[in-house]
Amino acid sequence: MKRLIIPGIFIFSCLTAWEILALEEIIPVIFLPAPSKIFSYICAISADGTLFNASWITCKRLFMGYLLSACFGIPLGILNAQFPILQRVFGWLVLGLQTLPSVCWVPLSLLWFGQTETSLLFVVIMGSLWSIIIATETGIRSVPPLYIRAAHTMGSNGIHTWIFVLIPASFPFIVSGLKQGWAFSWRSLMAAEIFVPILSGFGLGQLLHYGRELNAMDQVLAIIFVLILIGILSDKLLFSPFEKFIHHRWGTDRK
Repeated sequence: MKRLIIPGIFIFSCLTAWEILALEEIIPVIFLPAPSKIFSYICAISADGTLFNASWITCKRLFMGYLLSACFGIPLGILNAQFPILQRVFGWLVLGLQTLPSVCWVPLSLLWFGQTETSLLFVVIMGSLWSIIIATETGIRSVPPLYIRAAHTMGSNGIHTWIFVLIPASFPFIVSGLKQGWAFSWRSLMAAEIFVPILSGFGLGQLLHYGRELNAMDQVLAIIFVLILIGILSDKLLFSPFEKFIHHRWGTDRK
């Protein structure tokens, strides 16, 4: 609780100064509306259900795309680590695709799938798949050879070594890759929702886009704050506990 006091005071001070500057019109409202106005907009879309529906649609798309990325990325990373020829043939391609901005996949997805949910999922998968593959492969290759030799000495071979030695020992890298893949999925989905309007459901990205179209800066900033809040909560509730468990289990946590 004490750790939250100083950040809380700092945030409150910044919001207070922002509110005063906006009310005194020192900052043009069209560029930066007051926090109270942004909060009022959030309350309004929360009351009529718009915020919940948009958040649910966005999170559903995010989880589906991210889970598919993880389901394909981890096995492909393991295969690259197991067979060096795959790494030599496809390693450069995976690295190149990982550096490609996810928004570049949007035109391709529109041409292939049109304005559909599949188009959004494609962008999310392409934005996060490659980082998961690279992290998994790096984790497998970073396992000390001593672990493998010790496992062989105790009679472990083949798939048994992979399941009980290599994959568990590479968990810290894999978890870091999954966390990075989550961040890339989130960014990819926002780019896709902004540029791919579909009638099957309006997510947070569409609300952000419509706020820009209407020059409604309070709507734009409100959605940005909601996105930041969802990102913080997802990290604290999903990844932080798992990371702490992994680092404690493997003795890599800092006391």
